[in-house]
Amino acid sequence: MIRTFVGAEVYLPNEIIETTVTIDGDTIVEIGGPIQGLEIDGRGKILAPALIDVHGDAFERQMMPRPGVFFPMETAVLETDRQLAANGIATTYHSITLSFEPGLRSVERGCAMMQAILDLAPRLIVENRFQLRWETFAFEAITTLKWAMDMPLKPSLAFNDHLSMAMRSANTPIQERQFEHSAAFDVMDLDDEALFAKRYRKHTERSGLDFQAHKELVQNVWSRRDQVVETIETIAAYASDKGVAMLSHDDTQPETRNFYHALGATTSEFPMTMETVEQARANGDLIIFGAPNAVRGGSHIGSLGAGDMVEAGNCDVLASDYFYPAMLAAVDRLDREKRADRLALWSLISTGPARTMGLDDRGEIAVGKRSDLVLVDWPKGQSPAVQGTWVAGRCGYRGIPLAT
Repeated sequence: MIRTFVGAEVYLPNEIIETTVTIDGDTIVEIGGPIQGLEIDGRGKILAPALIDVHGDAFERQMMPRPGVFFPMETAVLETDRQLAANGIATTYHSITLSFEPGLRSVERGCAMMQAILDLAPRLIVENRFQLRWETFAFEAITTLKWAMDMPLKPSLAFNDHLSMAMRSANTPIQERQFEHSAAFDVMDLDDEALFAKRYRKHTERSGLDFQAHKELVQNVWSRRDQVVETIETIAAYASDKGVAMLSHDDTQPETRNFYHALGATTSEFPMTMETVEQARANGDLIIFGAPNAVRGGSHIGSLGAGDMVEAGNCDVLASDYFYPAMLAAVDRLDREKRADRLALWSLISTGPARTMGLDDRGEIAVGKRSDLVLVDWPKGQSPAVQGTWVAGRCGYRGIPLAT
């Protein structure tokens, strides 16, 4: 079906102009030509590439809206999918944690979530992919990782090590911890129950275990430490062979970034220190920050500010992290603060994510690209709102105000 968007300010790769955009099915076929087929009125609105979210775990609130209260997986998936479309996100990578802990972020729960999405695919609006957020001590996840990496819609693989992060010594700030696999890594006193309780309170609640059982589990898994590097290398080789994009998460040291870069993980997700950012840039690596960080004006744990990184040219992607509306809201705030021009800011939620994930068919409005588009109402001095989302040419969401 041929349709032409008319009257909108169009965000092209190198300019913003009022022009027409014609799509035929799932492909953009002409820019600036005559009206063909069905006319879609974009007057007074912005037509831009639809958003691509490379890291989002807000779906967890649909799965478990209150601690320990689980909702049916099918309900959670359908509701999450609709939220994504309403926020202009046409391609998403659900950040599915595969951990050694039971409960919300267990391997079993993650596998069930992925299977539910696969089963519901004919009913879903946006393109639902997976970020395999692998806790590197979770050897239990290896079979699931390989299963997911064999899927036709390639996932991404993020190396997470929240165990080492929590096991750092009492006097080491989270941003100053050593390279996790270093022999010099300074470990907390495992007999300090007060510190353990403080560090693991949320983890314990999420796991459904009592304090003592959770502590014993953590100590048992920590004993695997001397096998972790070899396991990481094996999984990274498998991912590389499958053409899966790889990322490392919460890097704090240049040594950390270099370790993962050497394995083919050429994207640093949420780096915590400037030295790590500089090393990533020296390596030619891509850098992801969280959109909520930009919206709030800084990191909630005292790490690098996303706005500062965008302004300095040290951010390629803004991800929703834990709140889907944050991507568009971040662009709005950074635009008001004049951190970069509009096209550069929009690239952080479209072109940059496409490049990071190796999605060459989308992320910009150009002839031959996939017709993933978003129509945005953005009055001067006010917050933007999505009025329409098209996914491969299909209208996935249309929100027209009552006053229209």
